[in-house]
Amino acid sequence: MAVDREQLKLELKKLIVTECQKDLRPELIPDDAILFGSGSIYALDSLDALQIALAVKQHYGKRIDGGNQTRMALSCVDSLADFILLDKTD
Repeated sequence: MAVDREQLKLELKKLIVTECQKDLRPELIPDDAILFGSGSIYALDSLDALQIALAVKQHYGKRIDGGNQTRMALSCVDSLADFILLDKTD
């Protein structure tokens, strides 16, 4: 079953807004906006990262652990979508 990448990105933006309890319109979050750290305008912290990681596991079955490679998945919506779609080609 093919997953539409644009639809997935919108779902992820909604998930981020909901899980992190942000008063934002999901469709206004740029796909490449930095989500965490000093370059982020969203003020997300490590607790937000945990919430997002748990929601991604629950909704998409993809585990984001503490390694550098998977932490990079949380850098922006584009990278999170790529992480979820990785190995879902069958």
